[in-house]
Amino acid sequence: MTKKIISLILSATVAVSTILTGCSGASGGPSSKASDPNTIVIWHDKEDAVADVLKKQLDTLSPDINIKLEKKTDLTESLKMVGDDPKSAPDMYIFAHDKIGVYAEMGILAPITDIIPKKDLTAYMDKTIEAATYKGEIYQLPIYYETLLFMYNRLYMKDEDVPKTTEELYKYMQSHTSGGHYGFVEQHSTPYYAAGWINGFGGQILDDNGKPHLNSEQVENALSYHKKFVKMMPGETEYSTVNTLFSEGMAHSTIAGPWMVPTVKEKGMDVGVAAMPTINETGTPIAPYMGVQGVQVLKNAAKNKTKAVKKVLEVLMKPEVEVELANASGCAPANESCYDLDDIKNDEVVMMMKQTADNAVPMPNLPEMDVMWTVLGDLLTDVNMSGEDIKTSADKAQQKAESLIKSMQ
Repeated sequence: MTKKIISLILSATVAVSTILTGCSGASGGPSSKASDPNTIVIWHDKEDAVADVLKKQLDTLSPDINIKLEKKTDLTESLKMVGDDPKSAPDMYIFAHDKIGVYAEMGILAPITDIIPKKDLTAYMDKTIEAATYKGEIYQLPIYYETLLFMYNRLYMKDEDVPKTTEELYKYMQSHTSGGHYGFVEQHSTPYYAAGWINGFGGQILDDNGKPHLNSEQVENALSYHKKFVKMMPGETEYSTVNTLFSEGMAHSTIAGPWMVPTVKEKGMDVGVAAMPTINETGTPIAPYMGVQGVQVLKNAAKNKTKAVKKVLEVLMKPEVEVELANASGCAPANESCYDLDDIKNDEVVMMMKQTADNAVPMPNLPEMDVMWTVLGDLLTDVNMSGEDIKTSADKAQQKAESLIKSMQ
């Protein structure tokens, strides 16, 4: 990647850094504490339940270390703008792993192993470390992860009726889809959700070298097979539509994130979670993406605040932190040892995420993935909603992806 992208980022930084710095300074943000080696500013975008647990744990470092945990709704763009400016940037940030490649290429991240010995990371699930690794360096300390889950409303679908294969799911849809009710719904034309079907066919959206594979046989087969399920779902399947259908009892089952569970429980639903159905064509379960949430360290902090940063990382490495996060917000711990504890063993949602994670694929953390979300979204719309030929659409999408990636280099 690439000097061209970095140049564009730096140009944008010149235009807006003054505004962002002024805002952070006015609110006691990074600029006011940038040079204090015992003050650590951490940006995050987490919900209150998660932030409260993190704050409680990190406050144990007081008074020796002052932690400023700051919520940033525009975290990714803000880092692009000011990540190389110690006066405006945070010392650390807590976010998903999929942007690691972008910030590593900008040169603003320090490998976690510059501070924490690599041997100390053996306690973590292999896939979480894989997700945190970019070009051979581990840039994130994993804290928890998320996968999509197969969910069902027990009012309609009994535990014994949960489909174990996709063909069983299809038969259930045929028998229970009529009059505005649906046997199963999902965000079928949203890349993050469709990826599970593509991965289940052995396809790749983007390989480890940043090359797209949208017109591969595996991807085309996945799109072709999935289309019969799509035909039995509503035409509009964006986030709000799917969630409303399921939460209001108009859909018997869905594939959704763990964040959906509290919402439907509040509505009184007896919701169940189950293993992803196995795809009959391949013998492999639907394999959704896995997103790993963790803490990353900026280079300036790693160099100038090493001792304080290490103490923060050591707090976040404690298994009890991950257990408390699981209890507060259903977060699946990244530390393997947590799964030996009763609090985790008895959490149905967390344990099902662990089972799903066995087949899940860590989201690519390459910069090129930013292009792929848009291109794949267009491909899914063409195939699923406009009825266009799969082969023709896939070839067109592949050419577009290659062109856009080339322009990044």
